[in-house]
Amino acid sequence: MPTIYLIRHAQASFGRSDYDRLSPQGEQQSAVLGRALTERGIKPTLVIRGAMRRHAQTAEFALRAAGLDATSEVDEGLNEFDHDQVIVAYKPAYKRRPVLLADLARTGDPQRAFQQMFTAATQRWAEGDGTGYPESFQAFCQRSEDAVRRTADRLGKGESAIVFTSGGPIAAVTSRLLAGSDDLWLALNPVTVNTAITKLTSGRGGLTLVSYNEHGHLDGTDLLSYR
Repeated sequence: MPTIYLIRHAQASFGRSDYDRLSPQGEQQSAVLGRALTERGIKPTLVIRGAMRRHAQTAEFALRAAGLDATSEVDEGLNEFDHDQVIVAYKPAYKRRPVLLADLARTGDPQRAFQQMFTAATQRWAEGDGTGYPESFQAFCQRSEDAVRRTADRLGKGESAIVFTSGGPIAAVTSRLLAGSDDLWLALNPVTVNTAITKLTSGRGGLTLVSYNEHGHLDGTDLLSYR
């Protein structure tokens, strides 16, 4: 039976001007992930990734650590939603980054304040009708599912694919497989661990979720993170 391993990218540079690159911790996470893939005996037929730098870097470090001589193909359907657009739609003044940073600093706990604001912004996006957003929540979930199904369609019996993507697309696909809708996305998205593995199988009945958010390879380390 064909198998797909959806992998969330390693820790990116949260709080920096350029979020879309791995932090030093993210590089370590990717290497640990790669060794875990080897220990599990995963030898993919396909390696697919989103078009973001953090996807490419996670794939690069993980495949190198796994000793896999594989070239990753890009599918932009696996890209994360544009969090900047979601935030600006929630509060247009935050189009100016200094305004956002100043508001967060005034709280005395910028990281906590950002998380509260971001949760409210994504909830507005997920529960709205898409007005005011370049990409609606429903369109995002659909293109995430479509990308995973494109990968499944390319696999033959006994073949597997490793897919490097982001927490949002993984949560979107997982919600649809578990609930038949996008209703679980808001609960699943925030808890997706960096480099966690979500396993799907593809059979006559379509895609089946086998496991979600596996991150045992990070147990016993200080590498666990969610951004």
